[in-house]
Amino acid sequence: MITFNLNNTAALVTGAASGIGLATAELLASSGAKVAINDLPGNPELEKQVQRLSDLGYQVIAAPGDTGDGQDAYRMVHSAIEALGGSLNYLVNNAGTPGTKSVVHPTDFEIQNEAFWDRLLNVNLIGPQRCTAAAEKALRKSRGAIVNTTSISGLRGNGSSAVYSATKSGLITLTQETARGLGPEVRVNAIAPGLVESNWECNFELDSDMINSIPMQRVGQPEDYAEVIVYLLAGGAYITGEIVVVDGGLLTGRRA
Repeated sequence: MITFNLNNTAALVTGAASGIGLATAELLASSGAKVAINDLPGNPELEKQVQRLSDLGYQVIAAPGDTGDGQDAYRMVHSAIEALGGSLNYLVNNAGTPGTKSVVHPTDFEIQNEAFWDRLLNVNLIGPQRCTAAAEKALRKSRGAIVNTTSISGLRGNGSSAVYSATKSGLITLTQETARGLGPEVRVNAIAPGLVESNWECNFELDSDMINSIPMQRVGQPEDYAEVIVYLLAGGAYITGEIVVVDGGLLTGRRA
């Protein structure tokens, strides 16, 4: 695990009460950053994890808010920046939703209806845009960095649904366009995770043959992804507009 010295920096991580977001928030906090941890209002895990990390001596605060809601997303970001002391160095747009508990066939249009599209677009694609827009001024001032969490399904499809894959593909393009627009003051990159060992809403049935076919022969842990995110935030000073695939070699093909 790479170690960082992030004393006197401030970060906001969305969708961070569990999984990749929580691992990222914890790595940032353990490295010395003051971290605002966002998740949906009313999620008991948010307060639980904030309390746990506070008990470890880390500087963390809760930043409840729905990034899929226009007004609430802007309110949350502005409130978090104020609570962090008025500055922001790092933004991790990690909040996302599959909108389903099981994989949806690409042509199941009954499930992938207008309401389904609206929710996934608002959370997975427009949400990161909202948070970035709300944080722009503070990030430009600090010459900070943004990392978005997309997915390998945004590159090749085969995600929880065609709609989910489309929103993650859109986030890849949005990352590149935002990097072009915010440079040189702010760097913007994304990671494209493969399989993740977490309490993700959608259940993928994984057998040992599939896992063993991955070159690394294991499912990625949240910490695997957090390490890359924090590197892109705090290191990689000449990296922007890039989509870093973190999948244990899954997209390279099956092992012989």
